[in-house]
Amino acid sequence: MLVLSRKLGEKIFIGDQICITVVDIDRGKIRLGIEAPRDVAIYRQELLPGKPEEEAPAAPTTRR
Repeated sequence: MLVLSRKLGEKIFIGDQICITVVDIDRGKIRLGIEAPRDVAIYRQELLPGKPEEEAPAAPTTRR
């Protein structure tokens, strides 16, 4: 696992097509913006198909 520290507004690139941006930090919560091609599926861990929940449920995620 690669662990990185990022500040508000900083980005992480995965390959040439995926960009993750820190868009908000508030009281221990971090909001991330993810830019990826439409054919790349993005799931929160608790919503992975066929996987048991390991963490508390979070708010629903919307996709573009």
